[in-house]
Amino acid sequence: MTEIREMRLAAGLTQAELAARAGTARPNIAAYESGAKMPSPEVRARLIAAMRPTPSEALRGHEAEVLEIAERNGATRVRVFGSTAKGYDTTDSDLDLLVDPGPTTSLFELFQLEEEVAELLGVQVQVVSARTASDEMLASAIELLPMTAA
Repeated sequence: MTEIREMRLAAGLTQAELAARAGTARPNIAAYESGAKMPSPEVRARLIAAMRPTPSEALRGHEAEVLEIAERNGATRVRVFGSTAKGYDTTDSDLDLLVDPGPTTSLFELFQLEEEVAELLGVQVQVVSARTASDEMLASAIELLPMTAA
């Protein structure tokens, strides 16, 4: 199953990291990769899911692009909230973004923002307008800033 190995390497994971994420033992990963053992369909699905990036991993390095997409779609002051902001996002988490829409920004533009960011990052994205956000969302949100090269 060199396919699993190729996917694991593309995800930047070690066998131990993949095993921990997928809830299996590292020797099983080695056996699947060498072809000595075939994963069941359920285990294969878990392995593939475990190789998806978390929202925070997907976002890292793309902050400026996300801010550009937001601006193009009439939104400013992009903030991250939810599990990603709190530091416990998983491969099953979505990326929650809180934005300030402009006075003429339409709902269509916010949906477009959501779709473009999801396409860029390869994770599910939820965009919430600050106008409709709960106090908890507002309090936990972290400003998204463009990363600069050191």
